[in-house]
Amino acid sequence: MDPQKNIRLEVMQQLESKVDGFIDQFLIPVEEIWQPTDFLPNSQGDGFYDEVTEIRELAKELPYDFWVVLVGDTITEEALPTYESWLMDVDGVSQQDGGTSWSRWVRYWTAEENRHGDVLNKYLYLSGRVNMIEVERTTQHLINDGFDIGTDRDPYKNFVYTSFQELATYVSHNRVAKLARNYGNKSLAKMCKIISGDEMRHYNAYSTFVDEIFKIDPSNMMIAFKDMMKNKIVMPAMFLRESGDSMGGAFDEFSNCAQRIGVYTGNDYIDIMKRLIVRWDIEKLTGLNEEAEKARDFVTKLPARMERIQSRIKISDEITHFKWVNPALTK
Repeated sequence: MDPQKNIRLEVMQQLESKVDGFIDQFLIPVEEIWQPTDFLPNSQGDGFYDEVTEIRELAKELPYDFWVVLVGDTITEEALPTYESWLMDVDGVSQQDGGTSWSRWVRYWTAEENRHGDVLNKYLYLSGRVNMIEVERTTQHLINDGFDIGTDRDPYKNFVYTSFQELATYVSHNRVAKLARNYGNKSLAKMCKIISGDEMRHYNAYSTFVDEIFKIDPSNMMIAFKDMMKNKIVMPAMFLRESGDSMGGAFDEFSNCAQRIGVYTGNDYIDIMKRLIVRWDIEKLTGLNEEAEKARDFVTKLPARMERIQSRIKISDEITHFKWVNPALTK
């Protein structure tokens, strides 16, 4: 076995005694946390049809790019089976022989995340603004295709990825919530805002896992962080495709929509990188070997380098028509 893999396994086993505490700290019991029906029309109530009518009327005020972004966000949330199966295969996370505290974390985290796609999918369906069969096909494609996020089975790289990804989804859902509120759609705004709150809690959890690893194995954790930043974080949305397209065929135009309305931009990617550098106190780490010192130097200089590149990038103003959204039903 790779000696580095042995070290990672030992670190994961050493941290396992803390995982149940992390579950209590960062996740919320089923009986206490919000559920999708808290934000949707009550199908058992007399006012159900009136509430659905209100959703459909308010939805008319939301513009085309907004719908594309909301659909893309929903689809990536609904690809949850891929994320869970990936994390369950990480070194140190085992489902065998009753599982471990780490596998329990993955299940509990998945259960919280599952509510996001659920509530957004139901909202899209009730809104009457999108072509649900095409949305559903894209979701199935994304799960069918799977994806490689560049972490292999390495828990260090996977926890860097999840820290970054959770913070990115916080930014995206929070921005969508603000836009919805600006368009007078308070119910959708509340929905997206509470989802963003979940994502922030999850970011705090995964970034804590990384912080704990830095305390035990700083050099290898630093090198893993550098590797992820050097190769760039592969967003799940990068693999989006509509029916009839090849894998990833919808990403560029989806990204353009998100950047045009300011939901998630290249500058946000850089800002998240900066936040992680600060969160893990990278500049003040001690006990690093020579390779890790070089890795730290690379990471701390990377945001400025990327800012120079980002300043030269222009986003297309051309509207691309997705099968997901009927332009005749949007502004």
